[in-house]
Amino acid sequence: MPEPEVESLTATVLAIFKANGQLIGWGDRFVAPFGLTSARWQMLGALAFAGEPIATPRIAFSMGVTRQGARKQLNLLLAEGLVCKRPNPFHKRSPLYELTDEGRRTYDAVQAAWNEHAKSISGVLSQSELETTLGTLATLSDLHNQPDEAEDDEG
Repeated sequence: MPEPEVESLTATVLAIFKANGQLIGWGDRFVAPFGLTSARWQMLGALAFAGEPIATPRIAFSMGVTRQGARKQLNLLLAEGLVCKRPNPFHKRSPLYELTDEGRRTYDAVQAAWNEHAKSISGVLSQSELETTLGTLATLSDLHNQPDEAEDDEG
């Protein structure tokens, strides 16, 4: 019979999987009016939070997705004019991506809508609960981190 900690950890991970699926589905509906999907919103967010042009491996690592998945979404955003790429002076095969002015406007509009949504549901959880949850998720992420994926030089 599993130990209580193992059962609790398993239940927690299963709840994370469920919440992840629900958040992706909800996010797709939420950002559809902006012409985005959750995956594209995630890429715009990674670029916005980076505050500087960054390469695909770093974007993928920061969002917990594969380089291939990030690259696919970045190429779609590039075609839509929401991001641009430029040469990476440190690595020829791994261009740097950044938001275009249109990408920044789109991201800012989504962020404003998100802030309104977050305000509308923020009373459900206390600040302490949110901080504990964030700490737990960060620990689980760190325990399952594969840093060698961020070191890959593919762009």
